[in-house]
Amino acid sequence: MQKNLLIIAGIFLFLEIYIYQAVRTLTDNFWLRTGYWAVSLIIYGIFAYEVTHYQKSDRSMMRPQIMISLFLIFILPKIFVVLFLLIDDIFRLGSYAVGFTQSTDNFFPERRKFLSLVGLGMGGVLSVLFIDGITFGKYRHKVRRIKVKLGNLPKSFKGYKIIQISDVHSGSFSDPDKLQHAIDLINEQNPDLVLFTGDMVNNVADEFKPFIPLFSKIKAKDGKFAVLGNHDYGDYVTWASLDAKKKNLDTLIDYEKQAGFDMLRNEHRVIEKNGEKLYILGVENWGLKPFPQFGKIDDALQDIPESATKILMSHDPTHFDYVVKKHPGNIHLTLSGHTHGMQFGLDLKNIKWSPVQYRYPKWADLYESEGKQLYVNRGFGVLGYPGRVGVLPEITLFELS
Repeated sequence: MQKNLLIIAGIFLFLEIYIYQAVRTLTDNFWLRTGYWAVSLIIYGIFAYEVTHYQKSDRSMMRPQIMISLFLIFILPKIFVVLFLLIDDIFRLGSYAVGFTQSTDNFFPERRKFLSLVGLGMGGVLSVLFIDGITFGKYRHKVRRIKVKLGNLPKSFKGYKIIQISDVHSGSFSDPDKLQHAIDLINEQNPDLVLFTGDMVNNVADEFKPFIPLFSKIKAKDGKFAVLGNHDYGDYVTWASLDAKKKNLDTLIDYEKQAGFDMLRNEHRVIEKNGEKLYILGVENWGLKPFPQFGKIDDALQDIPESATKILMSHDPTHFDYVVKKHPGNIHLTLSGHTHGMQFGLDLKNIKWSPVQYRYPKWADLYESEGKQLYVNRGFGVLGYPGRVGVLPEITLFELS
């Protein structure tokens, strides 16, 4: 462990010396140069302290959030400076390699200064974006309206409105009142049904306790249903015993019940209107290793007619590709979350990109495969990096047809 830390420290020191060349190129002011090193040393000191004192037994996400925030705001943007300085060095090496002998007194210093300025400028913009994501971005909840056509949908359910939220991660928020606007947005849609697709907490049930009154305010004519996500099981912290871990899960389910959510654990519920039925299925988390695979579709489908219209709540979207779309149970629509859109990317009308797509090809929006549909929600809260840049927190409103 110590050897790895020394190697990492050596890499960062090399990068800082390299990056300092950009600062030195742009200014010869002693106090600015000294201030740069002082701030950098303080930030690296805090980062090193948090890394070396992190333990899996910690219940709070505060320490990981500090580490990730420092890295994204103060360290990652410096990579831009390195890249632009490398451009200049590659030009210089190329010139020397072909015997370029033109005087460099004016040409190279001016180019070096320009590239240093551009690199520092872009790094600064990225830092500002990450700071904005922490301060404001994670509260910019957006309602996305989706019209979904479902096969054999009973006439009584045409125009039926379903709200989906996912990945609240309540432990990442210190003040429930700051989420009141998001709850108001949900209620303004006047939904018939509210479905929550997992990860109410980061690690432990008590994270959600202060949020029970807030989430109790969510109104839906036909009820509120929920499933468990990978974080809800408490797998990412240590427990004194398996009984303590089980008690934590039972407590979380009870807290969600107090907030008005009916937890579906490999089972289903029936919504009935004018003698016609819509089936809502909910399975426990099923994901690719190392995530738990507790979801059992066969149990959730028990006693449901094959021709009935079915909507499945399953936290992890990989469940759709590996199990759901191949299952003979004919599940028309699957609702998932889990990816968060990595809380970073471009999420425009015609341009969608996030680093998470290289791990989860189906990472946001509506997908269709083999006649079955999957919707991946971008998430309500945050995890790790306590902010959002480009990929806003989502409240999804489905209108069935």
